Amino acid sequence: MVLYTSPFPNSFLSVLHSFSWGLIFPCYWLADRLVASFVPTTYEKRQRADDPCYFHALCIIITTPIYLALLVASLPFALIGFLLWSPLQSARRPYIYSRLEDKNHANGATLLTEWKAAGNGKSFCFGSANVCLLPDSLARFNNVFNTQARAKEIGRRIRNGASRPQIKIYIDSPTNTSISAASFSSLVSPQGGDSTNRTVNAGIKRTTSMEYKGDNSGSNNSEDSREDKGGAGEPNEGEENTCIVRINGEDNGHVSDIETDTVNGQAHASGPAEPSLEGDAEISKTSNHKQKEGDSGSLDSYSASRESLVKVRVGDGTVDQSTVNNKLLYKASIMKKTSVRKKKHTDETFDHEISAFFPANLDFLCLQEVFDKRAAEKLKEQLHHYFEYILYDVGVYSCHGCCSFKFVNSGLLFASRYPVMDAAYHCYPNGRGTDSLASKGALFLKVQVGSTPQDQRIVGYISCTHLQAIAGDTTVRCEQLDMLQDWLSEFRKSTSSSSTANPEELVAFDVICGDLNFDNCSSEDKLEQQHSLFTHYKDPCRIGPGEDKPWAIGTLLDPEGLYDEEVCSPDNLQKVLESEEGRKGYLVYPTSKNHSSSQKGRKASLKGNGRRIDYMLYTEEGLYLEWKVEVEEFSFITQLAGLTDHLPVAMRLMVSTGEDDP
Repeated sequence: MVLYTSPFPNSFLSVLHSFSWGLIFPCYWLADRLVASFVPTTYEKRQRADDPCYFHALCIIITTPIYLALLVASLPFALIGFLLWSPLQSARRPYIYSRLEDKNHANGATLLTEWKAAGNGKSFCFGSANVCLLPDSLARFNNVFNTQARAKEIGRRIRNGASRPQIKIYIDSPTNTSISAASFSSLVSPQGGDSTNRTVNAGIKRTTSMEYKGDNSGSNNSEDSREDKGGAGEPNEGEENTCIVRINGEDNGHVSDIETDTVNGQAHASGPAEPSLEGDAEISKTSNHKQKEGDSGSLDSYSASRESLVKVRVGDGTVDQSTVNNKLLYKASIMKKTSVRKKKHTDETFDHEISAFFPANLDFLCLQEVFDKRAAEKLKEQLHHYFEYILYDVGVYSCHGCCSFKFVNSGLLFASRYPVMDAAYHCYPNGRGTDSLASKGALFLKVQVGSTPQDQRIVGYISCTHLQAIAGDTTVRCEQLDMLQDWLSEFRKSTSSSSTANPEELVAFDVICGDLNFDNCSSEDKLEQQHSLFTHYKDPCRIGPGEDKPWAIGTLLDPEGLYDEEVCSPDNLQKVLESEEGRKGYLVYPTSKNHSSSQKGRKASLKGNGRRIDYMLYTEEGLYLEWKVEVEEFSFITQLAGLTDHLPVAMRLMVSTGEDDP
């Protein structure tokens, strides 16, 4: 299948479309600014609190007539442009495919190695977020503003979070299988060349990911990575951009010094020592330090994230504690602030956390509500520093392909570190109300993630969607879920080049992600909760219809509190969401017919952890039979605090081949 790199099949139509949009844009921009001037956000209201009340009113009195006059003057040109623009949409392609040709500018793409499906399995990380990039006047109704600047900052934060090192900590200890806070704070960053053979006391300031500069040029980072790999063996499959830390401890489990070997990013520690809390004290000081450019989501900030170090794998069988060390694998991306967060639910088979950063080595990203075309371009430019393949401007316009007139696209955007083989888009024909003005639909993708020694392609399927948003439209959403399943089944059949007898492709995973606009706990969403989709696809956060797992939290933030000091930074929002009282203050909670419509009243009386409307689903059906797919970790992410009214989510899947897996 040919992927569309331009919205129109020939340059003549592209030029004509650009000309028509040039006639429309002045009218569109003036109308957007006029409406935006009457819809202030809570942030702007607080900024104006110290100003004289008449100053803002004076600005509106002066600018409104100017906007109106220019708007009226631009209407004839906009009408001519619209008459040209609308018929052109019948020839428009449903998406634009962008591939970064110069890989030196992509920090992440250059680190990928092809998976050969030999030996160990491989993990794949998926992320999803609703980023609310509407025209500025409409975004303000969700209490966010400055769409163009937000788009650039969102892209920068995502690539910075995903391109930081992934840290794996190996502990050799006869009796103590835990790590103290002092041990964590002694780890040093693998990025600096001056750290070679450096001995560091256990009480120093924590480093690692906090000192990783994701904004550095891709070429420099790529060269450093190649030099690091040159002096050591090849890393395990699925461990790109990974820092390995090995700690050899005595019976008391303490460590004193660390010898840092920058080759392959490994650090070794041995010997007993007294634990120190100096590192924690220093972090308390730096957490309030003025944050650098890029807001608190930047990795230039030295404030410690509280992402947990919880991945543990223990070998089977009995072990003689007096003679043999247990080897445990702790996978982490950042250091815990004061202590290791332990799993509250020991029966869970995978890690789960609230993280201040996007996962390291993020492979696939699905975004919703990227409606503004200029914002989509800015976002794409930032994401291309990490993702090599991007599909954006997904959807249809005018009356083409759907029943009603569409003013904006679907808002879907997909980014990948792996090659996209096929893509298809379908528009939901049953949208109602304001949702019918957007071409909401589903984007289906087939990606190649590797090949076998027998030259069989290893592929995966990813579906990204955004359902009807209006409350009460349960029937509409269920119909859209039906269409989603049918379209996905058709897409898999049409793009498969394999047969059961002679498979040319091996399917490693099948994932659905997006904003489904219903939660699993609201009494008004019972119809969606019992949909057949959940019999074929698994939700890692769900126990059953109407019941989420205790650690799952809502992904819909209360717009009124977006700019409160307690939640305006990733670290602050993370701390708030880790407590039940904090969640009640800043998350939208499931609705109930037994409670009043007052949001504050529901928060005070309802139990639970908020409305979780952003989903990551996976299936074991239709995959290669000899492989096993399981969730390795699930994260709720606060890195976009202050930039959107949704919490991003991420899921890491482990594909086990059954050959020499640990």
